[in-house]
Amino acid sequence: MKSIEELYSKALELKNKGLADKDISTELHISVNTVTWLLSKQFLKESKVRDVRVGWRSIGVFGNRISSISEIIADIIEEEAGNEEFEVNSILGITINGIPFATMVSYLLDKEIIVYRPHPAREEGLFSSNFARVSGKSVVIVDDVASTGETIKRTITDVKKEGGKVVLVVVLASKLHSDEILGVRVRSLFRTNLIGES
Repeated sequence: MKSIEELYSKALELKNKGLADKDISTELHISVNTVTWLLSKQFLKESKVRDVRVGWRSIGVFGNRISSISEIIADIIEEEAGNEEFEVNSILGITINGIPFATMVSYLLDKEIIVYRPHPAREEGLFSSNFARVSGKSVVIVDDVASTGETIKRTITDVKKEGGKVVLVVVLASKLHSDEILGVRVRSLFRTNLIGES
């Protein structure tokens, strides 16, 4: 997207198709707060940037590119496991954008794959029964973008409730101001920062 107006148009189009703000934020790689801000047309009254959009379509259109990025993610996981001396049983992909990377990482590391779907309206999400179970597992969460960290917090909490333990989170890009969520280390391939704003 080249402008804030185009981003607004796309958010409005998705809203009109019945998507919730959380789903729109996932699709456009912006925070839920930014979706709310856009749809309220506050950007017409304010000039301050409130978010950074992370687009990775150039990677996502070809499986070999997803594979290449997944090799980097797998390397980071192995590095962290060696440094922190933890075991990894399973790779968890958060729907929808984390799944392709998590699937490839699970293949590369020969680990189980877990699929997690956050629920847009409820606190608890859902673990897909078609994939590995969480109970008793040391889990690495893989997703595309960490914006506010809320989805990752919910995922960590739900993994704990199911009897698993999250040992690491790896994302393509992080907008977080911290390298940790709920005591779990977060690693990213790229970190975004707004410069010149308080």
